[in-house]
Amino acid sequence: MGIFGKDKAETKNTATQEPRPARTTMSSASLLHSEAKTTERPAYIDDLPKMVNDTKFSDLYITPDKKTYIWSGKSNSGLKVGKFIDIQEFINEVIEKYDGHTSSYSLRYKGRNYRIERTVALEGEQFCARKMPMDIPDMEKLGIPIGIYRQLVSLASKSGLILFAGATGTGKSTSIAAVIKKYLQTEGGYAFTIEDPIEMPLDGVYQTEHGDLGLCKQTTPPNGLWEEGIKSALRSKPRYIYLGEIRSPEAAVELLRAATSGHLVLSTIHSNNVGDAINALVKYASSSGISEEMAYELMANGILACIHQNLVGSPRKLQMEALFANPDINMGCQVRSMIRTGKLNLSTIMESQRNKLERGLPLFDIYSPSNNTQK
Repeated sequence: MGIFGKDKAETKNTATQEPRPARTTMSSASLLHSEAKTTERPAYIDDLPKMVNDTKFSDLYITPDKKTYIWSGKSNSGLKVGKFIDIQEFINEVIEKYDGHTSSYSLRYKGRNYRIERTVALEGEQFCARKMPMDIPDMEKLGIPIGIYRQLVSLASKSGLILFAGATGTGKSTSIAAVIKKYLQTEGGYAFTIEDPIEMPLDGVYQTEHGDLGLCKQTTPPNGLWEEGIKSALRSKPRYIYLGEIRSPEAAVELLRAATSGHLVLSTIHSNNVGDAINALVKYASSSGISEEMAYELMANGILACIHQNLVGSPRKLQMEALFANPDINMGCQVRSMIRTGKLNLSTIMESQRNKLERGLPLFDIYSPSNNTQK
């Protein structure tokens, strides 16, 4: 069972396992909704109370009356009452960890990390506790369609922006962490992340097949200023920059500028589809003071890929749609040209790319139009 519920036997449209390079850090793990077992077992087993850390769930909801709910596993969104032996202890630590100001924070509970989101409802404070993986899953095990997988892997040595889009709880952060891990294991280099709170355990040293090392350092935005985090990253000369979330217009502009200055930048955004994701980032950047035309130009010059993903069914399975731009900005690219116009009629381009990826064909010409020599 893969992290998004893909059966290992389903090899036609998913990335197959490759020999993994030796590394000094983490092994793969699976912690999203699809951790549900496929083997038959008595139904009452799942109803017996367990420790919070030992119960399989992605998100734990704590209501103002201190009742708890988790995903039922029976439908796409349905919940069930959570039954835990140590729930009162867990709730007490969630409440005590809140500093009175920051609604999003991390909690280390009995050796396990949780991302906490505190909100205030009509009847009082409520919390959502997301259980974070102990290890980063291997990219090969995510259930990514094989064509998209190969194209993403090919971008490890490129520069530009890779944007993962989707709703909350669809595995965007997990996918990006797995991609960064893959890049560090194949290309090496220095990765700088800006996150609040820090989610996936990426920090560490990685060994590549050819003997070089990869290094990742995870940081939080200085004084809560995400744009300052990006500026700090650029001063550190990273190969990869990961911005956990785009939370200000200024950060959106700095993100696009970093993507056009020789770095490989990865980030997430909430959207319903690829076109909405691109437009949302552009609109956000243009509200910082630059013109919308300039924002579209930066986006056109910087984009490498926009991946929209969702988790559907029970057990959860990964669903993806993708748009890729030619990594060589000196060659013609229909995607970049369309983004510059601001009129994102992307369906035909995306369908054409999907067909090529499924057939194992290259998306872009590998010959330079100027001298007709192979790259």
